[in-house]
Amino acid sequence: MATTTERPTVEQIWAWLDDVPDPEIPMVSVVDLGIVREVEWREGEGGAHCLVTITPTYSGCPATEVIAQSIEEALRVHGVAVRLQNRISPAWTTDWISDAGRTKLRASGIAPPPARAAGDVAVIDISGLKRKGARGPAVVCPHCGSENTSVTSQFGSTACKALYRCNDCLDPFDYFKPH
Repeated sequence: MATTTERPTVEQIWAWLDDVPDPEIPMVSVVDLGIVREVEWREGEGGAHCLVTITPTYSGCPATEVIAQSIEEALRVHGVAVRLQNRISPAWTTDWISDAGRTKLRASGIAPPPARAAGDVAVIDISGLKRKGARGPAVVCPHCGSENTSVTSQFGSTACKALYRCNDCLDPFDYFKPH
């Protein structure tokens, strides 16, 4: 384990955390997904420690414990004493996925959820059926960019994704469901 004589900056810690992949969607980091909410130094009885605040994507996410362990390991490798704090309010939302995260999802064949403007309310068509007058943006194929897509299953490779098919290029793809 490496040790440092100077305390790393908060910016350096954010950079290290940006290298921690999400265990279920490893092409994006826990920072890309907006799981890491805050990073700050705190003084305590045992000396200084870095407090990392995280918000799980949802309370039953099976990757939450692995994410916490990965964050701790990533910082301890750099000699950082770390403590994690879970914050469940406000609840995580796909709006917290960074632009870089959305780009990485699309590049890996996963359609990212649409970004909403501040104050907009998510409209989720749980039926998954395209119908005349359906509300909400179309799911865009990450392979060819077509909006001519249809849901195959509300459940994809993970609970946070649905399986879609492009009706133009015929490729299947995961869609990261908006939360």
